[in-house]
Amino acid sequence: MTSRLALALLLALTGCGDDAAERVARAEREIAGMELGAAKVDLTAALADAGDDPAILRMLAAVQLRLGDGDGAAATASRLERSGGSQAELALIRAEAAVLRGNSDQALALLGQDASPAAERVRAAALSAKGDTAGAFAALQRGAASGGDPLLLRDYARFLIAAQDLDAASRQVEALSRLPAGKFDAALIRADIAVRRGQFAEAHAVLEQMAEKYPRVPDPWLARANAFDLQGKLDDALAMTSRAAAVAPDDPRVRDLQVQFASMKGEWDKVRSLLARQERDLDPLSANGLSYAEAMLRTGHPEQARAMFQRALTRSPNNPFARIMLAEAQLATGDSLAAFGTVKPLAASRLAGPRELELAVKAADAAGLPDATPLRGRLRAAQAGQAQSLAAEGQAALAREDWSAAAQAYAQLAQSGDDPEVLKRLALALSHAGKGEEAIRAADKARALRPEDPDTLYMAGLVRARTGTDLPTAITLLRKASSAEPTNAVFRNTLARYQAQTGA
Repeated sequence: MTSRLALALLLALTGCGDDAAERVARAEREIAGMELGAAKVDLTAALADAGDDPAILRMLAAVQLRLGDGDGAAATASRLERSGGSQAELALIRAEAAVLRGNSDQALALLGQDASPAAERVRAAALSAKGDTAGAFAALQRGAASGGDPLLLRDYARFLIAAQDLDAASRQVEALSRLPAGKFDAALIRADIAVRRGQFAEAHAVLEQMAEKYPRVPDPWLARANAFDLQGKLDDALAMTSRAAAVAPDDPRVRDLQVQFASMKGEWDKVRSLLARQERDLDPLSANGLSYAEAMLRTGHPEQARAMFQRALTRSPNNPFARIMLAEAQLATGDSLAAFGTVKPLAASRLAGPRELELAVKAADAAGLPDATPLRGRLRAAQAGQAQSLAAEGQAALAREDWSAAAQAYAQLAQSGDDPEVLKRLALALSHAGKGEEAIRAADKARALRPEDPDTLYMAGLVRARTGTDLPTAITLLRKASSAEPTNAVFRNTLARYQAQTGA
């Protein structure tokens, strides 16, 4: 809210009692400090004192929408309608509330032909919820081109991050940071991009400044906890989680990190305790769902764990953690043959580490399979560290976007034999290093080894799109990958991004 509007509102409230005016003024400060929950309480109290003042109702609706409270925002819109709100503003509030309540068709109908940046943002959210990622991307592009709406630029940057286009996302963040109302989101997203690029010092510096500026908001501490986790600094991550818990003990994101770190420390009873109330509603592929399944395995319930990991792997066949854990659960239930079949694709890769190979050896031994002997030899070699050293070098180079070093590491690994996992990473590094033809050859070789694998289809399409080579084929491959794994946001967003370039 602008200071002029705030002054007008406070003057209008003078006759309604000092309490309402004070609460609105405090709510404005809380909104500026991103203390949205507190602002919601103060605005609700101000309305109780002042009656259904339209300006307060508008403030409350905006806060409720930002908090994801679709039911509350819809109720506030009804009060605003009775108090003289315009049809245009009511339609926009109700449309966004409808998206939050899972009614995307209603949201699109309410938006009608409204082409304002705010409407395009809500339209993008509705289309995305309906699975129309290309339509969502087009709406975000139109909104960004027609005006500087901070929430639209935030959503556009997040879309581009999910499409793995960090350069384009950074450009949106720069535009967002120039808007007074966009500085909070701009800083958070800038830190996220820095983390994804392995620039941890830069990310922590940004987040430290945010923690000082927004002392009652958990987001900077949560972001730092995730960054420290990626750096392998568990104690620091736990310290940041404690800071977040001190600010917002009931925030579900705090609990999620507590679950994650309890899992890493092997505190399985704590994991079960933290998640027990949500057991029926856990998404088997979510971090909490996978952690809960592992907790069941580690606390002596392998059959239940097996069922959970099977559901996760069925939905995402290329999830390596779900595959490893399903194999462990199968072994724990005495089904060694199934366990070997589950872990075999991971163990066959040149990127396989001691954990995958050791599990494969154990399963092969238990099943009496001759595969155990060569796997045992590979396990000894992996423990010696040569292949693992190259794999670690390649992964570290990818993280810091040193494409030449990554390509060199994966090219050395590829000399040991055809491996789709190695070839996919090699193709990605080569495409960024400006070696388009080599990237396509590596990606196509990976696809030939696993022709129906969504990941190899995606990489073969991505390197073509990135290098501008045969875009129709690129779109076809990206579309096949997205169809094979429709819940994968990276696949969907990348397809939408390049479809927009071609009009396909």
